[in-house]
Amino acid sequence: MHDWYRMTWEEIGQLTAQGIDTAMLPVGATEQHGPHMGCGMDAEIALHLCREVAQQTGVALLPTLPYGCSIGHSQRWPGTLALQPKTMIDVVKQIGDWVFASDFRRLFIINTHVTNHAPLRCALEMLRAEHDGFMVALINSGSISERVKQQHYHDADDWHANDAETSLMMALNAEMVREERIADCDDPDRTTDCVFSHPVNRTSSNGVTGRPSLASSEKGKQLFSWMVDDLSAMVRKGMQEESPLPHSYHEKITIT
Repeated sequence: MHDWYRMTWEEIGQLTAQGIDTAMLPVGATEQHGPHMGCGMDAEIALHLCREVAQQTGVALLPTLPYGCSIGHSQRWPGTLALQPKTMIDVVKQIGDWVFASDFRRLFIINTHVTNHAPLRCALEMLRAEHDGFMVALINSGSISERVKQQHYHDADDWHANDAETSLMMALNAEMVREERIADCDDPDRTTDCVFSHPVNRTSSNGVTGRPSLASSEKGKQLFSWMVDDLSAMVRKGMQEESPLPHSYHEKITIT
């Protein structure tokens, strides 16, 4: 596996010389996950998922970003370490700048925390505009494919620390799960029919949305297998993709 964190500059340079121009950035979060799961759960999933996919596809694996846009979790529960959206935009944009400077021309941003999506999308837009020909993809782990999405959303639309996430942790790092503290939220999803987007302190009594009581290691192993297989297929496809048209971002059309 091409682990950027452990490689020398010569070894990284050899990758692009050999035609490997694709890198993958795992992005997680450090935030409360109810009374039964460790705060680093999102980052843990990002690390395990991207490591397996990098192993299967041969892309360069960047170090995992363990902090995310978690300000919606409020300060009700200790443990959350959140970046402001504008900070996260700048951090990921600057990481992308340096990836491009190392001659990589394809970047997969793999996001395991739902509300990271907006700032990550902004960073994507900035990278495309500044670096002509830089292809950047943003993929949310909970919706890699239809079967993965169904498993994540089956117990709540606004899921958090639910069946899927708890099952994944039971399979990937059981030490992060306190099984004796597993407790479903009083209401599976209080956001149903809401017009506004409310912070978690106003939608959950214990930091959980969904039914972690349904979780099992077996379900987690099956879900993780789907995530690895389906994301690997998507990455392989992206590694071969070319832009539909060759036009430069900065080239102005001539009107005659």
